[in-house]
Amino acid sequence: MSLEEASRQLEAAIHDARVSFDCILLEELDRAHTNAITARAAVDAAEQAIRVELERRTAEETEKEEADRPD
Repeated sequence: MSLEEASRQLEAAIHDARVSFDCILLEELDRAHTNAITARAAVDAAEQAIRVELERRTAEETEKEEADRPD
């Protein structure tokens, strides 16, 4: 998953959280609960994508530093 996908997932989470909020105000608790769960799933997916990218960049930097060291 790319950082672009992480951004999309966060946008989806924002939307689902807003829907959940509105459903609470309307006392549609089943729908509020469902949207809260989907919001959390989207945040979790975005966090995973960001973590993978951070790990990739860290590994890249480590490789570069090792390549730049004199033997």
